[in-house]
Amino acid sequence: MKPYIIIAEDEDALGTLLSYNLEKEGYEVGQASDGDEALVMIKERLPDLLVCDWMMPKVSGIEVCRRLRQQTTTRNLPIVMLTARSEETDRIRGLDTGADDYVVKPFSMVELMARIRAVLRRIRPALSEDRVEFGEISVDRLSHRVQRAGRDVHLGPTEYKLLDYLMQYPRRVFSREQLLDAVWGNDVYVEARTVDVHVGRLRKALNNGAEFDPIRTVRSAGYSLDLQN
Repeated sequence: MKPYIIIAEDEDALGTLLSYNLEKEGYEVGQASDGDEALVMIKERLPDLLVCDWMMPKVSGIEVCRRLRQQTTTRNLPIVMLTARSEETDRIRGLDTGADDYVVKPFSMVELMARIRAVLRRIRPALSEDRVEFGEISVDRLSHRVQRAGRDVHLGPTEYKLLDYLMQYPRRVFSREQLLDAVWGNDVYVEARTVDVHVGRLRKALNNGAEFDPIRTVRSAGYSLDLQN
């Protein structure tokens, strides 16, 4: 699955250039022209990283960052701040508000891409690793091989994508709608209850002879991958 990045940038030309370069690097990209739009997009579908301009209309980048850090679901969202402010006090303010990196305009596109990769490796290592493990479960992304406690687990394509996504965010609770957007994509219409069917299949495959169910159902909220049910 491609990492999903939202760009919040009110300069159309720069936003388009950023989108082009990120897509060229293999990312899926969403683009917002102001802070309000960025917050709505993040609520609809949680990205893997946010690239956010400091000075934007309606809601500034600093305010966007502050609000995201106050919410449980977005508290750990990686944020790269773009700004024309180069003073040390401004950089400190941006980082203290919750930005994970701070890039001063004008910047090299090559350097920005490298910084984004570095932030994702540091904060979301599961995105860049070929093999991901959580408890007894391991996923080899090169061979698409899944194992639990050394036992091969045979999954269909959708169940594999669902597990891979949950492995990226262990213990985080996702609603059916969030899982639909992440696994099926927001341009495909699928009933929310379809998620329940595929979670059931994933459970059946993972739990064959296992002691506990690693997929936790949270009533009225959704599902999470957890070591304790």
